[in-house]
Amino acid sequence: MDIVKNTTGAMTVSLDKVMDAKTITYFQDLIRRVPVPENVLQYAVGLVHKTRPANANAPEVAKQYVAYGAGPRASQYLILGAKCNALLNGKYSPDIEDVKAMAMSVLRHRVLRNYKAEAEGISQESLIKQLL
Repeated sequence: MDIVKNTTGAMTVSLDKVMDAKTITYFQDLIRRVPVPENVLQYAVGLVHKTRPANANAPEVAKQYVAYGAGPRASQYLILGAKCNALLNGKYSPDIEDVKAMAMSVLRHRVLRNYKAEAEGISQESLIKQLL
């Protein structure tokens, strides 16, 4: 009710400027220049592949409960998110833990449950935790 009320009325919101466009562009470029070890790239891509039930190497949980898995963009955003997470935590490069930290946010809306999972009350979050 609150969401509908707040988004369909004439209410105006005042926002405080936190940074300018030049600063945003600087940080976007910085993130893209952060090096990523090969094993971290492999982990991110492998995790995304695990979400695809038709993949020959998919784990049983994906084969049983996933209708559609994540695509290549999920791997890209796992890596970009891992880079950000690493920098925010004082590291110069992401590791597998940084990818895992981003997994729920990146994969939650990209992994679609099948009817069996819905009927058994298995959530996307539960599936992702099992794939990690």
